[in-house]
Amino acid sequence: MELQEAIVQRRSIRRFTEDKVTDQELQEIFEAVRLSPSWANTQVWEFVVLRDKELISKVTGIYQSGKGTNPATKCSLAASALIVVCAKTGVSGCYDGKESTKFTNWFMFDLGIATQTLCLKAHEIGLGTVVVGLLDHDACKQLISLPDGYEAVAVIPIGRSAVEPKAGPPRKSVVDMVHLDTFGQCSASVGNGHSSCLH
Repeated sequence: MELQEAIVQRRSIRRFTEDKVTDQELQEIFEAVRLSPSWANTQVWEFVVLRDKELISKVTGIYQSGKGTNPATKCSLAASALIVVCAKTGVSGCYDGKESTKFTNWFMFDLGIATQTLCLKAHEIGLGTVVVGLLDHDACKQLISLPDGYEAVAVIPIGRSAVEPKAGPPRKSVVDMVHLDTFGQCSASVGNGHSSCLH
């Protein structure tokens, strides 16, 4: 599968078959994830794979939602594995233990890159994922015995999709998001609809 094909076709999957995700498949995914770039190559990510059904149930039980039940609850309970995405804090975006950029928690940027790699690699080998970020992070940290200096950021249920992928939601066009030199310049399309910034 070409990268562009994976990017276009990947969707958040919330219904899995009963087929188990194998350790070999997870190993293949993490071999790709470990190559992700990070701030000064600090590689602050850590991943806790949950296989124990009781623990999966407890972690799923701390999902939150603005309206009713979190839509990822059902697939999480059915999944043969959940991946808790964690980070070591006070390292990424820091020098001598001090935040070095305007934006704190730079580890979130690094985790975003690693999570995208994980989801795309899973899709490439025929697995579905969905990223769950609405949860009680402190309770999750306690459930997986995460030590001080680390945070549990997201949970990723993973499995084989039980549904045919649908077309994705509308996305911004290039001309609506690319600017030249200053914000707002080159917003008009040229010729075939591409941004004049890129000509």
